Amino acid sequence: MDQHPEVREVERAAAALVEALGPAPPLAVVLGSGLGAVVDRFEDPRSVPSTQVNFPQSTVAGHAGRIVRGTLGGVGLVAVSGRVHLYEGLPLGLIVRSVRALHRWGVGRIVFTASVGGITDGLDPGELMLVRDHINLQGRNPLTGPAYGTRFPDLTEAYDPGMCEVLLQSAAATEVDLHQGVYAAMPGPSYETPAEIRMLKVLGADVVGMSTVPEVIAANEIGLRAAAIAVVSNRAAGLSGGPLNHEEVTESAHNVALGLARLFEHAASELVS
Repeated sequence: MDQHPEVREVERAAAALVEALGPAPPLAVVLGSGLGAVVDRFEDPRSVPSTQVNFPQSTVAGHAGRIVRGTLGGVGLVAVSGRVHLYEGLPLGLIVRSVRALHRWGVGRIVFTASVGGITDGLDPGELMLVRDHINLQGRNPLTGPAYGTRFPDLTEAYDPGMCEVLLQSAAATEVDLHQGVYAAMPGPSYETPAEIRMLKVLGADVVGMSTVPEVIAANEIGLRAAAIAVVSNRAAGLSGGPLNHEEVTESAHNVALGLARLFEHAASELVS
C-alpha cells in the first residue's frame, strides 16, 4: 500500500477532515447532480469546501463542491456534495480519493447517489432505483496500477446486500417508490446515442449514468460497505421524444431530493447498526 501514489494524498485528506469536522461519523452519502438539497434536512450542519480537505473541486453545474457534516434521523453522517467525474479529465486516483479518504477517516458505510437516464419502461423522471449491479463501459478501472487495497476484489456483492435491504424497507415505510436494477456507466460527457441506449438495453441495463461505478469499485477494494441509489432525471436518448440537457437533469433531480432525504432519514440508524 505504501507504494500507491495516492497514499500520501489520502492521509492528508483524512487529517484535514479530522481538523475541519472532528471524528468521523459512521455514514457517508455522496450526492449526484442536483441532489444537494438533501443536506437541507441535516441538523446542526457544518460544512467546508472540498478543496479544504484535499478533495478535488467539481467543475460541473449542480455539484456544490462542499463537505457537509450533520445528523439525520439521529445519526451522524457526512455528505459529499459535489463529486468529480472521469469526463472532467482527472486521474482516476483523484476521482476516488474521497472514498479512500472517508474510509481512512473512519467512515464505515457509504451510500452513493447519481442522476441517471432511464432505459427500462417505468423508470421515468422522478423515479428512484436501488442499484443492485452495474456494467462498467467507461473503459477504465480505478484499481489499475499499484494495489491500494485488495488486489483482486470480488464484485459479486459490490452493492452490500444488507444495506440494500435496509434501503428497501425504509422506502416501503416512508412510501417512497424504490425500483431495483442495473446501472450502466458510460464515459460521457456527451449523452449516449439512441443506438447505444438500444445496446445497453440488450445488455441488461436499466439506467445509464457517468459516475458512481469507479467509486463503488474503490469502496470494495478497501472493504467499505457501499450501496447506491439512482435518481432518474430523464429518459435516455431516443426514449424521451426530445433533446437532453444538463439543466433539465439537475432540475428533475432537485425535485425528488426531498423524498430521497426522507428515505435516508428513516434508514440512517439501521444502515450503521
